[in-house]
Amino acid sequence: MDKISETGHGPRAEAMRLFALAPWASLDEKTRDLANIDHMMMRGPEIGLVMLRGRMGATGNAFNVGETTVTRCTVKLGSGMEGHAYVQGRNGAHAKRAALCDALFQEQPERLRPVLLALDAEIQSARLTKSSKAAATKVDFFTMVRGDD
Repeated sequence: MDKISETGHGPRAEAMRLFALAPWASLDEKTRDLANIDHMMMRGPEIGLVMLRGRMGATGNAFNVGETTVTRCTVKLGSGMEGHAYVQGRNGAHAKRAALCDALFQEQPERLRPVLLALDAEIQSARLTKSSKAAATKVDFFTMVRGDD
């Protein structure tokens, strides 16, 4: 998808990532008209926990960092296309809408392209703002050499 930050995965995986990461208010505003499309719930929304894994320095041995709450959902369109979503947090409406968007994306990717471009821009802007605030608090530590050996 041109102008959408590619993660190296396919277009569907990138779309699912954007639907899940988007703030609920933004996703709801941009996809409210899709909520009335003929569909049925296959699973969920269900709330559960997943274990987060990490690595020291991104190369060390994996270890359990902790758990986070996720909500998952699966929907099926009238055409038979299934959509799936996992969203961090406890927002069942977000998971349901993201699953619906996933199913629609598989059938009509061009219909959701403007939504994806807008969501990607918002997510990138929020990430830039957050990293700018963090950079302002950065402290550089250094050691002065006194000349003593």
